[in-house]
Amino acid sequence: MAIVKVKRPKLRWYEHLYLPAIFKGLGITLKHAIKTLRGKAPGAENMASSGLGVTMQYPEQKWDNQLPEYYRGVPALVTDEQGRERCVSCQLCEFICPPRAITILPGELQSDDPWAKVEKAPREFDIDMIRCIYCGMCEEVCPEQAIFLRQDYAMTGSSREEMVNDKGRLYEIGGVREGLVNKWNELK
Repeated sequence: MAIVKVKRPKLRWYEHLYLPAIFKGLGITLKHAIKTLRGKAPGAENMASSGLGVTMQYPEQKWDNQLPEYYRGVPALVTDEQGRERCVSCQLCEFICPPRAITILPGELQSDDPWAKVEKAPREFDIDMIRCIYCGMCEEVCPEQAIFLRQDYAMTGSSREEMVNDKGRLYEIGGVREGLVNKWNELK
């Protein structure tokens, strides 16, 4: 392994002082403040701001129309067109989850179900939204496209128990996903 020695550049006498850097930062801040007061701040017209600046009034105004299409929000489970669970309890999302927010207990399908010999379904599927870091690894690893990260960003609750989404709540949030598993197509 080669060792490369990098010479530190020589500083001039005024670069040793911190005051020029402070004045430069204050100048940039003052420039932005003046632009904001004149109504020419970037994004002011799109956010319908309060008049001064681009501060969004959160409960009344939402980011919904400002979010990019690739935004990762709340994870949810989806069903197929026939109302069947897409999750086959492979537990890949549980294993790949960095903060260990997903818990799956695999279960069997009922014997009268025509898919009982080919698939299994989760008995319990919980996602602890307090631990979830919205990384999207669960969505990427799912071979059946059963879990998706929606564009919801306001997931609130008044207790820790309310922030744990069970299987029923996850299917309620997710809804129905139509089409075949198009994991690597443009549909995703």
